[in-house]
Amino acid sequence: MAKIAFIGGTGPEGLGLAMRFAKSGNEICIGSRVLERAQEAAAKVKEKVPQARVQGWLNAEAVEKGEVVFLTVPYDAHKDTLEALAEAIGDKVLVDVVAPMVFDRDGPKAIAVEEGSAAQQARAVARRAKVVSAFHHLDGTDLQKIEKPMQGDVIVCGDHKAAKKRVMALVEEIEYVRALDGGGLANSRYLEEWTVMLLHLNHTYKAHSGVRIVGV
Repeated sequence: MAKIAFIGGTGPEGLGLAMRFAKSGNEICIGSRVLERAQEAAAKVKEKVPQARVQGWLNAEAVEKGEVVFLTVPYDAHKDTLEALAEAIGDKVLVDVVAPMVFDRDGPKAIAVEEGSAAQQARAVARRAKVVSAFHHLDGTDLQKIEKPMQGDVIVCGDHKAAKKRVMALVEEIEYVRALDGGGLANSRYLEEWTVMLLHLNHTYKAHSGVRIVGV
């Protein structure tokens, strides 16, 4: 079991992942820029998972307590959040779940990132961190329905073999979810951009779609 910190754990994706990992016995530290929001999110996790070991903290405190750090903030807060927390993150495993996108009246659109992807930007900012890109394609609403098994695969990209292996093991703590090795961190852009397509599909078909790779 691990101590897992969530930066952006008050949003649907971070909150859902926190619930799932609390259910599998991990200790959860939910971070926010506002302590009250973090504590409210922790209470939501406790409500869904009564046996959860979970607390809300300010971001820096959550990061310091966590062994593995999940980043689930909106993209417009991605770089600033990392710059503020890079020292606290240090050489920990940093799981980047951020998809660079904007929303307009035609729906979500991917944003080009100078470094190549959000995960590569994370590596450029938090230089000592072992950055892994994963969990983009599990729907936040479905993650919070913890009484129901999830469906789908999680593709994991990263350049640090041990960190990627650890994150793939976390993936498979979520019932019926499979981890697949997606190669190096340079491939993270494909995970991030595909998230935009899934959102379009969800809107068109009023669904909560995910990804399942067949033939593997």
